[in-house]
Amino acid sequence: MALEITDATFDEVVLKSDKPVLVDFWAAWCGPCRMVGPIVDEIHAEYEGKAVVGKVDVDANQEFAAKYGVRNIPTVLIFKNGEVVDKQVGVAPKNVYTGKIDAAI
Repeated sequence: MALEITDATFDEVVLKSDKPVLVDFWAAWCGPCRMVGPIVDEIHAEYEGKAVVGKVDVDANQEFAAKYGVRNIPTVLIFKNGEVVDKQVGVAPKNVYTGKIDAAI
């Protein structure tokens, strides 16, 4: 299961990470988000120790979704050294997400 990231933990987990971070902005009511969720969980397991992989529930945690202009979900942002280095809006195959992480590693 991917890490649950909240507005309270975002700074510590994402912005201060020494590894690349994949953040999935999602909501429980979003059909496409439910398609991306299992992919993100798989990536979390595969990239253990190489990258941080987590999810932000936009209904419960709106601060960083707003800060990064997340208007459509699912939106996946890739962070490196506290900065957004890549983005994927909507559902994509697993290799799209892993390619983005690999580029950031």
